[in-house]
Amino acid sequence: MNFVDLHTHSNASDGTLPPEEVVALAQNKGLAAIALTDHDTIDGVARARAAAKGSSLELIAGMELSCVYEGTEIHILGFFADETSGALADGLTAFREIRNSRNEVMIRRFQKDGFDITWEDLRHGNPGTVITRAHFARVLTEKGYASSPAQAFDKYLQYKGPYCTRKEIVSPQQVLKLMTSCNIWPCLAHPIQYGLDYRQIEQLASFLKDLGLKGLEVYHPSQNQGQSGRLQVIAKTLGLLPSGGSDFHGANKPDIEIGTGRGSLRVSRSLLNDIKEDHYGRTLPRH
Repeated sequence: MNFVDLHTHSNASDGTLPPEEVVALAQNKGLAAIALTDHDTIDGVARARAAAKGSSLELIAGMELSCVYEGTEIHILGFFADETSGALADGLTAFREIRNSRNEVMIRRFQKDGFDITWEDLRHGNPGTVITRAHFARVLTEKGYASSPAQAFDKYLQYKGPYCTRKEIVSPQQVLKLMTSCNIWPCLAHPIQYGLDYRQIEQLASFLKDLGLKGLEVYHPSQNQGQSGRLQVIAKTLGLLPSGGSDFHGANKPDIEIGTGRGSLRVSRSLLNDIKEDHYGRTLPRH
């Protein structure tokens, strides 16, 4: 098959499936390639790569990092990470420490109000996982404080609510400096989700391009065909390459399937080829 998925998550962050099972699903779908893009970590990549070894599935080492642009949290995907890079490891550790500080505040606030939530609940038997708000939503649902993860977000996990504080602000400059210095190909994730109009999205993408941004996630389950068309125009105008992916999280996003999103997502392998040529030059690496 000539389709790829350049935005997936495992239980190394806020997905629910181990990296090996993410790979197995992609293989069963007949995908040509996936990027594993867990939040603030590449710890799941080695396991995913081992699971994909000997198959036709190409595994791209990726990540998703959060930062704040003019008061709005945005996410930047990074592709082609060097898993042996000490500088990258140090940078990701620093971002995880910021996230952990926020999580400690949230746990204290919940516990103060009588919620039975512990670190062990959040880790769910996976001590290395990067804990996000999705982990809190799962625990709140499992313990009956919410009827669903969506309700948990609405009721308890909004940033201006009593329990969820924003992380220490990380700037786009910090994220893109880490990625570009480590030779990682950066792409703005799901731009429609930020509540910006198209003019503001173009301004954001232009600002990020000056910092080293290379791509725009044109295809994503949160974006309909018309929105993707408008994003294609923005990408072309700015000289950014289009990307796309399902944002697969397993049971944390039960309506999203790897490779196809809510059923209609199709990301051509030709997009990945263009991205690889931009990153590596005209000679594509073998896989």
